[in-house]
Amino acid sequence: MTTYRAYESTGQGDLTLVERELRPPAAGEVRIRVHSCGVCHTEAMLVEGETEPQPPLVPGHEIVGVIEEVGSGVHAWAPGDRVGVGFLGGHCNECEFCRRGDFVNCTDQPQVGLNHDGGYAEVVYTRATGVVRVPQEFDAKLAAPLLCAGLTVYNALRHIDAVPGALVAIQGIGGLGHLGVQYAKALGYSVAAIARGQEKAELARKLGADVYIDSAAVDAGSALLELGGAAAIVATATNGASMGPLVNGLRPRGQFIVVGAAPDPLSVQTLDLILAGRSIVGSLTGSSIDNEDNLAFTIARGIAPMIEVIPFEEAPKAYARMMSGQARFRVVLDIAGSAS
Repeated sequence: MTTYRAYESTGQGDLTLVERELRPPAAGEVRIRVHSCGVCHTEAMLVEGETEPQPPLVPGHEIVGVIEEVGSGVHAWAPGDRVGVGFLGGHCNECEFCRRGDFVNCTDQPQVGLNHDGGYAEVVYTRATGVVRVPQEFDAKLAAPLLCAGLTVYNALRHIDAVPGALVAIQGIGGLGHLGVQYAKALGYSVAAIARGQEKAELARKLGADVYIDSAAVDAGSALLELGGAAAIVATATNGASMGPLVNGLRPRGQFIVVGAAPDPLSVQTLDLILAGRSIVGSLTGSSIDNEDNLAFTIARGIAPMIEVIPFEEAPKAYARMMSGQARFRVVLDIAGSAS
């Protein structure tokens, strides 16, 4: 085969199936035959033209596949290795942040599916520093969403300053939140799940929540205070207006961790921060080795995403399903079929 299929977008709400020429991987790169790719809301930044104008690019950054070929200078990986790629496409090892070991904040790092071709394709090229080893026992379709959605909540939770048994709240029971509840429980916390309405209450408890708070019926911040206050709240819902009122549900020195990218601002009363020494922080995914930690943890604790699988040929349908907000909870493209 000398070509491969890929879905390109020019930022006009389009996904066009094209044939691309195969090429050898460049120095420091690997070429991966893609088996599955998760469909994430971040794709909208490219497909809907929310970023700077780009040449036609391939979306997708929750990629699982097998290495076909390695470029010169690549020694840690070999053809046949089962691997994944997340949102961060490989650090440069040369900028100030890399030299300090802060690979997530590398200033010369591709953002896969946003400014670098991603996984809505049969083949993807990526820097070797961005490659994640995926254990053989993992189903490719279940592993894919963990490389971004799973890692995002896992890293946010494992870096909070709280003792085992402390109350941790997960706001939003969607693509990120349904994983967040599982991770928080597996990390040993008492878990409060927060969502609007009662329709997700039973699911939240099945996922591991000890308490369900219906934010449409009660003030969620006050409800958390009645439980003693949360040591941390992980905000996964993409709605800034719903986040602000939760801050006063933190206990003293509590952390409000934002992982859901909302289009509207987060508004907070300054006294809610000052009087109890609370803080608000953002948390961005993680490095390739963080992702390997994440996969190892999910296997050990039996954590799994809830997914809807759609064939590669129906990628526009998969994207539309994700954008509708009706998916339960992560959409995954099956690119290799039974080969995965």
